Amino acid sequence: MSESAFVTKRIAPTDDITDIVKEISIMEPGLILKTATVLLALGALGGLLMAGMRFAGRPHPPAWLAMLHGVLAASAITLLAYAAATIGLPVLALVALALFLIAAAGGAVLNLGYHWKMIALPKWLILVHAGIAVFGFVLLLVATWTSARG
Repeated sequence: MSESAFVTKRIAPTDDITDIVKEISIMEPGLILKTATVLLALGALGGLLMAGMRFAGRPHPPAWLAMLHGVLAASAITLLAYAAATIGLPVLALVALALFLIAAAGGAVLNLGYHWKMIALPKWLILVHAGIAVFGFVLLLVATWTSARG
């Protein structure tokens, strides 16, 4: 690795810490938004599959599919939350994050309150969970698209 790849700026005691973090950070909001979008899209595929199973008459999906869906969504939410706290995100992405947190709470209720107890998942709660997540995903797509454009 060349020496120019390292940060060489001197930090003065009077420098604002947020400016220092932004200047030496290698995290890019656009890349984080794209990564979170891909993770959530993959999780949404699992969510669609699980919803299809439930509306086809199965009381609940396989545990591995529910866990994969949750892990993908949680990974994206964690990434967005970390980025929001460190480098900042566009307002639409922050609103999307808030919606994903609400959807995650609904997912936790579905998993722990119903799936774990082997009780049929309530269809209305699946629809509410999915609706909030889809709205958040659309906002994240817009934030990602506008971030990538300039």
